[in-house]
Amino acid sequence: MTAFRYEAARADGATVRGRLDAPSRPDAAALLSARGLFPVSVEPVEDAAQWWRPRPSARARAIVVESLATLVDAGLPLEKALQATEQVATGRLRDALIRARGRVREGASLGAALGAEPGVFSGVTLGLVRAGERGVGLGPALQQAASQLDREAESAARVRAALAYPALLAVAGSISVAVIVLFVVPRFAAILGDLGETLPRATRLLIALSAAVRHYGVIIGAVVVGGLTIASAELTRRREAVHRWLLGLPVVGSLRLSLATARVARTLAVLLDTGTPALQALIIAEGAAGDAEVAARIARARDRVGEGMSLAAALTGTHALSSAALQLLAVGEHSGRVGPVLRKAADLDESRAERSLRVLVGLLEPALIVAFAGMVAFVAAALLQAVYSVRPQ
Repeated sequence: MTAFRYEAARADGATVRGRLDAPSRPDAAALLSARGLFPVSVEPVEDAAQWWRPRPSARARAIVVESLATLVDAGLPLEKALQATEQVATGRLRDALIRARGRVREGASLGAALGAEPGVFSGVTLGLVRAGERGVGLGPALQQAASQLDREAESAARVRAALAYPALLAVAGSISVAVIVLFVVPRFAAILGDLGETLPRATRLLIALSAAVRHYGVIIGAVVVGGLTIASAELTRRREAVHRWLLGLPVVGSLRLSLATARVARTLAVLLDTGTPALQALIIAEGAAGDAEVAARIARARDRVGEGMSLAAALTGTHALSSAALQLLAVGEHSGRVGPVLRKAADLDESRAERSLRVLVGLLEPALIVAFAGMVAFVAAALLQAVYSVRPQ
């Protein structure tokens, strides 16, 4: 049985809403009709336990979309293609495909069926599927979506690889400092306390810090977690302002703009090549930007395109993309090759983002080494001062 949320009309015209359990959506609609109600909408209720389940990776979604593209190109009916693709999916993605197949069986389009699964498929994927359904061909559109997801997966893998060593360094350094503070310093303090000597200021500070962590560590951790939670909520509330500030920073700003430009340019290239109108393509590109400020700039550019301005002029006027991408887009509009030029711009900005990322990682590694070395040096100096201050009896 599946839980469904429904909206229905009574015979007197009043609207009622509620939930009921039924094997499928048609069965739920039949139950409502048996109660004398006229169903307006019947949607499955996502399991409340789904909130902790992570969104499927780009690689997993690419495999699913590529499987669908292959099966559709082979002439298999869409419902059968979805059923066969369920075998290569797992977890949340498999559940989403099962529900999508039910919607397709009831007459929904693939774009509508997949779009009813929030947080599973990106706006770019859904936009390409809907563009394919409008006439450019569902199979080619699915292939384009799979290629896009493959590139996203490769980019994410490169970022993880670049950050692997700094993350390992941070974890190892934190564990080392924790062992020193929680175990080494207390033993040393006990020995020094038995001698009855007046300890140097640095040693007293170190012992006090160690005692605070041991006795109040849970409280300190709770305060830190609470503070981070509040800060995260505040940053989310002011997301656009924070992203605008980040774009103005050296190195970090150019990295974020290059990444957003690469995503937006590639998305626009794919959508425009599949026949998606420019306004609709810009709407989808807003969701693909990954940066609230860049998305806001694209929204302002979309308004200008709606007023009759060219795509290049609108994006240039709002500084939505990097300067190199905007120049290439202007050239592409004049030559009638917007799609290939945008792909080239995406490649250039991806390369620029990788270089900026290498610079940041190159700065992060020595910064972590210096920070942890400074902590260890302070501990060693404090303990040695205590040893040298002990007077021989």
